[in-house]
Amino acid sequence: MARTHGRADTIGPQDAILPHSGFFETKLLNVASIIPPSPRPKVKHQNTMRKTCLILSVIALCLTAQAQTPAPQRPFVVAQGDATISVQPDEARIQFSVVTMAATAQSAASQNADQVTAVLAALRSVLGPNAQLRTLSYSLNTNYSNGNQPVIIGYTASNTVEARLSDLSLIGKTIDTGIQAGANRVQGLQFGLKDDQPVRLQALKLATVEAKAHADAMASGLGLKTGAPIAIQEGATVSIQPLRLGAAAPTATTPIETGSVDIRATVTLQVELAP
Repeated sequence: MARTHGRADTIGPQDAILPHSGFFETKLLNVASIIPPSPRPKVKHQNTMRKTCLILSVIALCLTAQAQTPAPQRPFVVAQGDATISVQPDEARIQFSVVTMAATAQSAASQNADQVTAVLAALRSVLGPNAQLRTLSYSLNTNYSNGNQPVIIGYTASNTVEARLSDLSLIGKTIDTGIQAGANRVQGLQFGLKDDQPVRLQALKLATVEAKAHADAMASGLGLKTGAPIAIQEGATVSIQPLRLGAAAPTATTPIETGSVDIRATVTLQVELAP
């Protein structure tokens, strides 16, 4: 008798089931859980916030309008005062000019330089080696003839220097020395103060007192009084006495009268009027 041997196959979960195997078809379905979103919380004070913002906006507009509205101006009066103080000068300034003319520019400039050097040396001999001397201006110009077709007829060089003196007794001698040394013009003589600030402040104070007195008088004429000051403005000038001299060189010492220096201050005062 013949025997037949067979084998039984075991199918595990790891093995795939083919669709054509004839047994069955397996399908997997994944189901996702759908969770409805929670509703947003309601803003309970939304209307209150809007009302608050509106009120604040109205307040800000009112304050702005109030700030832009000018306050009513009270009546006022404007008065002026001035004061002049005369003091003795403590310094003098003398301007010497050397003017030379020649056919060529080089010749005019060279002659001018020689004469100015001589003038400066002579001034230092009177005022000392530490004399306060400075050049104010220098020019070299062309000279033309008159007519329809002007032609060059020469050149003019001019140099102006200033001497500053503290010893006023040397003014006359200084002028004579400069002219004798070669200066052919004395542009001017001016007196002044080395420091005019103390006198200027005193004049301002007196001018302010006078302006206040004028304001009180005007207010009294209206049956009123002056109140608080609103504004005050300064206007001060220094008045000096220049002396113009010619080019002639006298043999005797030039007499000089120093006179005085006037410091004048003006003040404009604006004050309120009160009953």
